[in-house]
Amino acid sequence: MAVPLRRAAVTATVVVLAALSLASCGLGVQPTVATFEIDGGEHYKIELATPELIEHAKRLLAGESLAAVPNGVVVHGDSGVNAPWSWHIAPESLGFSNLTTEECDGTPQHVEDGIVTSDSFCPWSARVIAVEGPDS
Repeated sequence: MAVPLRRAAVTATVVVLAALSLASCGLGVQPTVATFEIDGGEHYKIELATPELIEHAKRLLAGESLAAVPNGVVVHGDSGVNAPWSWHIAPESLGFSNLTTEECDGTPQHVEDGIVTSDSFCPWSARVIAVEGPDS
């Protein structure tokens, strides 16, 4: 009787480890992402890291009058959810403002080309056009 129980325990352990391995390979839960459009038609995406940011983006998408300028720290060399760009906004740094400095305004292409030299990106003309993911 001990051998079948041991096999069951080993099998259960293997199943749990396989599930954890798949989750760490990016096959687990996907983030909720907001897509923004800038005047001129360029798009970029930001991962929404908190329920409050998800709710804020949904309310902007619904047309509510709220702080609407996305502002966050640019991480170069890794697109994250922001493909095809070679950079993304650090999700934990994202906030929405009514007013920001001119140094961080621009387009996604300006960030890509190094024209926006600020550590942050805050495109004044950005508007939420989609919120997608498990919490959308």
